[in-house]
Amino acid sequence: MSHIPLAPHGKSPRKVIPIAPVPAAGSLYEAQVKIQARSMRGVFANWRWALVWATQLFFYVIPWLQWNGRQMLLFDLEQRRFYLFELLLFPQDFIYLTALLIIAALSLFLFTAVAGRLWCGFACPQTVYTEIFMWIEHRVEGDRSARLRLDASPWSKEKLRKKFLKQLLWLAVALWTGFTFVGYFVPIRTLAVEVMALQGGWQIFWVLFYGFATYGNAGFLREQICKYMCPYARFQSAMFDQDTLIVTYDAVRGEMRGPRTKAVDAKVQGLGDCIDCTLCVQVCPVGIDIREGLQYECIGCGLCVDACNSVMDKMQYPRGLIRYTTPNALAQRWSLRQVLRRVARPRVLLYSAALLALTGAMVSSLVLRTPLKVDVIRDRSVLARLVEGGQIENVYRLQIANATETPQRYRLVASGLEGLHVASDTEVDVAAAESRWVVVRLRVPAGVVAAVGSHPVGLEISATGDTAVQLREKTTFLMPR
Repeated sequence: MSHIPLAPHGKSPRKVIPIAPVPAAGSLYEAQVKIQARSMRGVFANWRWALVWATQLFFYVIPWLQWNGRQMLLFDLEQRRFYLFELLLFPQDFIYLTALLIIAALSLFLFTAVAGRLWCGFACPQTVYTEIFMWIEHRVEGDRSARLRLDASPWSKEKLRKKFLKQLLWLAVALWTGFTFVGYFVPIRTLAVEVMALQGGWQIFWVLFYGFATYGNAGFLREQICKYMCPYARFQSAMFDQDTLIVTYDAVRGEMRGPRTKAVDAKVQGLGDCIDCTLCVQVCPVGIDIREGLQYECIGCGLCVDACNSVMDKMQYPRGLIRYTTPNALAQRWSLRQVLRRVARPRVLLYSAALLALTGAMVSSLVLRTPLKVDVIRDRSVLARLVEGGQIENVYRLQIANATETPQRYRLVASGLEGLHVASDTEVDVAAAESRWVVVRLRVPAGVVAAVGSHPVGLEISATGDTAVQLREKTTFLMPR
């Protein structure tokens, strides 16, 4: 029998608070349980696979396509040239990359404000490759129940064969993914020859690096990336509001939960529409129970919606026990039309306006850009000097970059001071997609400019075959004492 200790001086007994035993050092952390997600068909599952096909067809096919005799999409870091279809960009065009990253961030903010983590659930590379690897696992080892039985069974020839085949297919997909990714930065046809010949050590290293990163992330870490490594899961709540569409369980309609048959009148027994089948949990790729409310681990894939709708159809209940809706709509029982009216709210309009303005400015800049880059650098070893004929000379170094894929000849004209002219070659040839350094000497007759010091001048560089291609660069001309 347990004894209740008495308090001194006849007072009421003290309450004894049990103390849990201190766990052993090896049990401080919960063991990770592998999530075996169940396959599901439905509207959201179809959308996920549509995005898988669209993104991977683009990713795997585009590097092999040719445009004007070269790779269509190539970020050639070694040659410092970036080919985007018809465009040829140089490192000086880094501003476009900055604008592209800002557009991507604004798009993410906009989509999140409207409909939650659409990017995570449908288009994130981690989601896409995890889906591909899980499909391979399903085809090799069977459905969810078969995989659970296989994992729990002792090792045998059949289990070894299936596990080995799965890992082999995973590795093949991962290495091909790494090879394709590197093919965006090294001409992929050249890369293929080097890999086959075991040449190009750094290229092979990066193929293996990205291949094994894909293999580990999509094959083993899976939902751990979304839960613990991706920062987006942590700050997504800052972009949510009460009118953001999220995957939501309708607790008013679903509770109380309980299993039943079709013949049972759930209302008479005080039951809600949820039959507690846990199918929504079984299909979740991150293993959460959406009935417990919105959790930061939820990637908004909508598979639980498909699962619940399939159960509602079988039970002949209305769909939508789990659905995409907003907290306001759920609390106030709004219709779909009322929900859609709240989409165009201030933060959404602000994101949309900024996104449209920035995208329009970037596209306009790309269309109107001059395919010519010029940098003017003064020759600091000779600031100014008196040369033959009584003329004052300044020396400059020009880097002229031909941002077209045809050879160009450029004409140089100086202006800004009376009598100023180019004393060196006035025409320069630059090969296709190349940059060239040239020395330019500007002269002005002595005595024409009385004031000493620096004077602003300009250098006009224009293509001889296309008058629309021209630039004017500002510099200074120094007059000695």
